[in-house]
Amino acid sequence: MTSQGEGSDSFDGIRFGAAYYHEYQPSPRLDEDLDLMLDAGFTVIRVGESVWSTWEPENGVFDLDWLQPVLDGAHERGIGVILGTPTYALPMWLARLYPEIAGDQATGVPFTWGSRQEMDFTHPAFRFHAERIIRHIIERYKDHPALIGYQVDNEPGIHLLYNHGVFQQFIDYLRGIYGDVETLNREWGLVYWSHRLSTWADLWVPDRNFQPQYALAWRRFQTKLVTEYIGWQADIVREIAHPEHFVTTCISYEQDGVEDVDLSAQLDISSGNAYYEMEASLAHPSTAERSDNWIVRGTWALYHLADLMYSSKQSSFLVTETNASSIGHSSLNFSPYDGQWRQAAWALVSRGADMIEYWHWHTLHFGTETYWGGILPHSQKPGRTYRELAQLGSEFAVAGAAVRRGAPDADIAVLYDSDSKFALASQSPFGAPGQYMDPDAYRKILASFVRGAFDAGLQTRLVRPQQVFPTRATPGVDAIEGGDPAAFAARYPVLLIPAFFTAADEELDWLDAYAGAGGHLVLGPRSAYADREGRARLDVQPARLADAAGTWYNEFANLTEPVPVTATSESFALRDGAAASNWADGLTLAKSGPAQPLVSYQHPHLGRWPAVTSRESGNGRVTLVGTVPNQALAHSIAAWLVPEPVAGWTGLPESVTVSSSTAPDGVRTWFVHNWSWEPASVVVPSSVRDLINGDALTGGDTLALGAWDVRVVTSASN
Repeated sequence: MTSQGEGSDSFDGIRFGAAYYHEYQPSPRLDEDLDLMLDAGFTVIRVGESVWSTWEPENGVFDLDWLQPVLDGAHERGIGVILGTPTYALPMWLARLYPEIAGDQATGVPFTWGSRQEMDFTHPAFRFHAERIIRHIIERYKDHPALIGYQVDNEPGIHLLYNHGVFQQFIDYLRGIYGDVETLNREWGLVYWSHRLSTWADLWVPDRNFQPQYALAWRRFQTKLVTEYIGWQADIVREIAHPEHFVTTCISYEQDGVEDVDLSAQLDISSGNAYYEMEASLAHPSTAERSDNWIVRGTWALYHLADLMYSSKQSSFLVTETNASSIGHSSLNFSPYDGQWRQAAWALVSRGADMIEYWHWHTLHFGTETYWGGILPHSQKPGRTYRELAQLGSEFAVAGAAVRRGAPDADIAVLYDSDSKFALASQSPFGAPGQYMDPDAYRKILASFVRGAFDAGLQTRLVRPQQVFPTRATPGVDAIEGGDPAAFAARYPVLLIPAFFTAADEELDWLDAYAGAGGHLVLGPRSAYADREGRARLDVQPARLADAAGTWYNEFANLTEPVPVTATSESFALRDGAAASNWADGLTLAKSGPAQPLVSYQHPHLGRWPAVTSRESGNGRVTLVGTVPNQALAHSIAAWLVPEPVAGWTGLPESVTVSSSTAPDGVRTWFVHNWSWEPASVVVPSSVRDLINGDALTGGDTLALGAWDVRVVTSASN
């Protein structure tokens, strides 16, 4: 674990457990619960983060001893404890005494009470009371031997705040960036529709704003508020806590107010939610469409979420919440197939998870989340979920130390840019059902490429602008290979750039240098189109990269239905059903040093343009993909980019995936999954040892996989 803080967890293995709320149990059963956890192989529980009104039932009246028996019992059984600060769910006495701390969901329209995170967390009255309760809790338990770390707050950034005070902070934020209104007028293009400001007081509130530069600045500002808020809490905890205890928060990824790289820079280790659909949604291969909310759908999406979590700090992460069965409210019920719990958990571990913690131990008998399934059902009698997870706990006990040493391997680096995601939410290149613009356009473009890579058996490493470009340097975030494009190209020979919309000149020049130094640069739609303000560039597209690409465009079109494509190069193998979707750039070959067309549209109008082109540039190559590829086309592109995956296993049945990690000493571990009802077998490429059952196999032997099965094997010498 690396960070600005000192905290770490000395446990040598994969932490395994659940959030535990003894205060929610309808009858006392602490010892029974903890004994069941011990029998299941639990090594961690998370406690205390949701009950401010229990910690402080009245203003200034504190009850801090109720959690002591839970921590004592956990320590007696060798179970570590993550203690949460309860600031995301404030008590009703605080709302009653300080109604002005209510968060506004629109200007002058406060959230109603009865949910959570309804407050303006920037308000001084809220900050006073939040700091007071944090200090009381941490002081009370900082010396308890069960503690391994702290979670500050919970799932921050799920709401944007429109309070008057927040808006005034936004104006100050803009003044700090632009200095005066004339600069803002120029940079935002406010001459349009007569929006020029003569004074800062002229700035309109963000509700129903249609000016895209304003929208981008507002989203950036909101994420800075959340980052500052979590960093503020982390600093309070670190002031009191022992340095060996880590500080984290539970991130609900893709929330409107979250920029996870900047947020995680405030923490010792990144952590978050990994909620996914089970049952048939975990079948592979699959043609199911991705989910557009916080519950991911599809095996590829589970891996992609794990890669996103790893990318927050380019380091191992904690899964602070994942589902044991049903999710959310009474209408989202899953009955996982036998083996799917193991499969999903080992998949997360294969991509860098150092902890798998379920939400939650027992299914609640009251409240909003009554039907959010825990490890124990409403009857509180251990059943199939408990038995399956107990098996997983035993596997982690045997193999956890070995797999924790490894870092996930990667065939392709993929640039993931939260800023472009924010910008394209208001400048979407295509619509969505029932919507003029698709606010999730960025992730839709990104997902098409990432899913294609997964289908081709490739492993992706998400990288972030703050970690790549010196111009985006962020305190607490280290640049990969020092930000040197040649060193980056040596480490990541293929760099895929989908929808890098808000790119600075220096960043595009860096990409040019990456290709010149030997890297294969792959640009998807909407990349290198706008500047850092989200303004369309004067250049021919892709800006500052058209010469290197040997291709340019200044025309584009929406595709209302998929358009079939055909390969125009013998070096490019196209899968059946390959098609372009949603978008087509009018790629035009340069007259001097033109690119080679690889794929063309089968269409009387669009056929004048290639869909994919590629050209050598310096010691490397630049490839343009001028459309959102459907699943078959994306698979074809990925297989062309990396024909031999780093994992090194070949001839796999279509339901089998292999991911891998490599330890500092070079020892590799493979995670072999069969995502199907049909048993499968694969031929091992070299001598390996099964980390769970100890079986040894030599190269050429057959590794058998049952239905919905996973095997974890490592180099035989390990």
